[in-house]
Amino acid sequence: MKNFKHKYQSLLCLLLIAVSTGSCTKDFEEINTDPEASANIQPAFVFTKALYDGAKNNLLLLLGTMQYTTSFNDVAGFGSKYVSSQSQQSSAVFSAAYNQEINEIELVIANVAPDPEKVNLLAAARIWRAYCYSRITDLYGDIPYSEAAKGFTQAIYTPKYDAQQAIYADLLKELEEAALSLNSGKPTFGAADLIYAGSTDKWKKFAYSLMLRLGMRLTEVDAPLAETWVKKAIAGGVITEDLDIAKILYSAAGQDINKNPVALKLYNDDYIKADGTSNAEGGKYQEPFITYMKNNKDPRMGIWSVVYVNKVPDTTAALQKGMAATLSAKPADFVTYSEPNLKTVAGLGTAKLIFTTAESNFLLAEAALRGWHTGNAATLYESAIRSSMKQWAIIAPTDGIISELQISTYIKYHPLNTAGSFDVQMRQLYTEFWIGMFPDAQEVFNAYRRTGYPALVPVNYAGNATGGRIFRRMLYPLSEQNLNGASLKDAIGRQGPDEFLTRIWWDKRPL
Repeated sequence: MKNFKHKYQSLLCLLLIAVSTGSCTKDFEEINTDPEASANIQPAFVFTKALYDGAKNNLLLLLGTMQYTTSFNDVAGFGSKYVSSQSQQSSAVFSAAYNQEINEIELVIANVAPDPEKVNLLAAARIWRAYCYSRITDLYGDIPYSEAAKGFTQAIYTPKYDAQQAIYADLLKELEEAALSLNSGKPTFGAADLIYAGSTDKWKKFAYSLMLRLGMRLTEVDAPLAETWVKKAIAGGVITEDLDIAKILYSAAGQDINKNPVALKLYNDDYIKADGTSNAEGGKYQEPFITYMKNNKDPRMGIWSVVYVNKVPDTTAALQKGMAATLSAKPADFVTYSEPNLKTVAGLGTAKLIFTTAESNFLLAEAALRGWHTGNAATLYESAIRSSMKQWAIIAPTDGIISELQISTYIKYHPLNTAGSFDVQMRQLYTEFWIGMFPDAQEVFNAYRRTGYPALVPVNYAGNATGGRIFRRMLYPLSEQNLNGASLKDAIGRQGPDEFLTRIWWDKRPL
């Protein structure tokens, strides 16, 4: 009642303030001050929140687009079916990002930048900001960047949309400057840093790994520039050891913010009943994903996939079966299809990997194929597969273990075809990338658009928004038309229509 009373007392004060200087104005500041709020931001607390929010802001519908999952339900199955009526689901990352991690990380940067002693805090925040912006621009293309999150500081409420080419140039510059500025003798975020607990050496490797990722993104639009940044990243030192993996550890207990965000979304949306048939959104693994793993005797299938037999999860390989994305009603044999293992893929207390040794090795293998790296492509390819299997023991230490024999056997029967052409080897490399990067569907989506691999067959579902083609970008939120219409119009005029098949700047591979 006290807060309720004060709320309306303050409103009354506003009405009377011009004609009265009585008791109402005497207590005005006290009444309108939140006793639990701080007058100044605490950068460590806000940095932690930015890490949580940036790690959770993933477009999970891309699990369907990259043909890992699907649903017979048109709404839940949008990612795999591209149903026109559900198109605005694709704006989710944009809508959430600016309200959450972008505003948060910009507040941190503004707070720590003036103090030379906080150079490591600034560097970590700049690296995380680059990570967050890269995830947004890779989905939408041109986005608010240079003027974004300046409503509080500069009263810019309708920020311009920057061209993706300019955004990439600045992201790469930010990563380089931040990496070079890290100083092991200066203070860090310490325990507030959920990824590296303040290790400047590891933040530097993360920065150069992101540089490798973004540099490789440029191969089709500007190969010489891509080569420059890839070589610079490799020289700087990228993640090649599992101890350096960028990850956030989560807990199955407590508040939802402490739970693995990908697992939590899967669990709450579909698999909470854990019986194989009471899936609220009708989700299962998609047929191409399971079929590929079965055909290749992939040991990861036993870690990721279960079929419920008499309501008990069974990982037996022969039982695993993927569901077709073309279904529009629940099939009679729904319970016989595979779905995520609640102990690994959908485990609430599992770790979320942000950048892995596996990804570094896949990208380094491509760099070697292109002659941009002195390493051996076949060896790096094998290291990528090995890392992608071993990382599940990091994600789920009890239930994610794949034996050394299983790993070695798989690699033995899946060597890189070094006698094949560049394109043949790229196909093999990025098909393995598709499996090895699961469940990071966005990075696979990025690789698919850049390289054309994996060579997925698009789903041509009735009423789809793309004419039966896999989309190339996501749609801007409808709210931008009303709140930032002029800037949006400029972006569309430069980039092309706000449509799924409009290509972003770096997406140039011929179909």
